[in-house]
Amino acid sequence: MGLTAREARDLRESLSSKQRKRLETTVEDLLSLFGKAHAIAILSEFAFVDGPLRFSELESSLDIAANTLSVRLQELTEAGLLVRQEYNEVPPRVQYEPTPKAEQLFPAFRHFHVWAINYELDDVDVH
Repeated sequence: MGLTAREARDLRESLSSKQRKRLETTVEDLLSLFGKAHAIAILSEFAFVDGPLRFSELESSLDIAANTLSVRLQELTEAGLLVRQEYNEVPPRVQYEPTPKAEQLFPAFRHFHVWAINYELDDVDVH
């Protein structure tokens, strides 16, 4: 849902004070989570794939210590952004899949990458 600044402001101002407080808390909570080490990198991985990712795939592609990755994945799961699926196999297999709530954030991650290509990588032509 691409809104102009005015449309977003009008929408926000149309809320009751209770709804607006809840909205501000939700945004603050999301930004706080994003401020934690590797949280954005983890979600960004999901923005560019179709389907679930295994713990081991995330660990190797992001080069994050297993304990840190485990904590972040738990926090993202508790925030309702990822779903954890554990399989009773040997060796154990655990994979994560984004929720629709997380998928709504993915256009922003993709946009950031396009922005970086356009403005930070002088030798790359995306057109």
